[in-house]
Amino acid sequence: MFETLGFEDTTARAVSVLFALGLGILFGGLAQLTRFCFRRAVVGEDRRQAAGVWAMALAVAVIGTQAGVALGWISFAEHRLMVADLPIAAVILGGVMFGVGMVLTRGCVSRLMVLTGSGNLRALVVIVTFAIVAHATLKGVLAPLRTWIGGVTLPVGDYASLATLTGAPLVIAAVIAAAALVLALRSGNRALPLLGGALIGALVPLAWVGTGYVLFDEFDPIAMESLSFTAPSAETLFYTLASSAVPAGFGTGLVGGVLIGALVAALLSGSFQWQSFESPRQTGRYLSGAVLMGIGGVLAGGCTVGAGLAGIPTLSLAAVLALASIAAGGLAANAWISVAASGSDAQRATPAVQPAE
Repeated sequence: MFETLGFEDTTARAVSVLFALGLGILFGGLAQLTRFCFRRAVVGEDRRQAAGVWAMALAVAVIGTQAGVALGWISFAEHRLMVADLPIAAVILGGVMFGVGMVLTRGCVSRLMVLTGSGNLRALVVIVTFAIVAHATLKGVLAPLRTWIGGVTLPVGDYASLATLTGAPLVIAAVIAAAALVLALRSGNRALPLLGGALIGALVPLAWVGTGYVLFDEFDPIAMESLSFTAPSAETLFYTLASSAVPAGFGTGLVGGVLIGALVAALLSGSFQWQSFESPRQTGRYLSGAVLMGIGGVLAGGCTVGAGLAGIPTLSLAAVLALASIAAGGLAANAWISVAASGSDAQRATPAVQPAE
């Protein structure tokens, strides 16, 4: 369709960068205002409200994405999330690692990117470390490890798509969307946070259709992409370091847009505030979490947004397994931290034993 839009002096790739920039600005602003974060939805003190916003986003993302499929605009038949040999060890292990990492850093990657735009230097350090480790896992010194773990597969054939269960994609999509919608409406949120979640969810099919249909150019094709922050973070890092040799892509525009959108929203709402690490111990914890998320995000096939919010609407079995593993890793890490903290508090509260006279 791209060749009919009248862009004679530019390419689909160049337009996709601007398109992603716009999507990123919207996501960054909305995520800043709604505090959109999967970690909060799993282990946050206000997890019920956070889960409601996240579920509303998922419901809209599923409905919109599958509407695009039904209209014949896009197809996920050849997408990487639909491989017949599911890399089950990588997906589960990567998901758990990512879940543990997001608890250690107190935010999933998308949330940390938004926090970076609002002045949080801890988040900035985590994002840069995450990008470096993710790239090392994709193409660097950790790539052999990724290949080895990814070699453990489970042949699922056509069942790589949940639509195979009924033969009717819209039925599965309706079930997922209805369940998410019920969770959102029973979360106790007011209308505005839920509206913000719905708008975030709408960005997912907009990105899929925009890159897979509107910007499709059979003479110079680009990848069909949606919201994701694992590969785009690495792509943005190396574009920043070597822009004369590494061209910008959709991911670069998306990350840049999120930072801009979050910054503008934080300034307008008066929530911008410089924050940094409080101790070496905290620094080590955040860096450890960044490393776990960098490796885990690549192994699992994406983060909570890439494999979750954008992946589940494709009806991919791998995406569902990845998000479930991330949630499990987050719950396990949070439980371990709680037990460790309780033990430390009890030890401090116990008076020292006096030697016998």
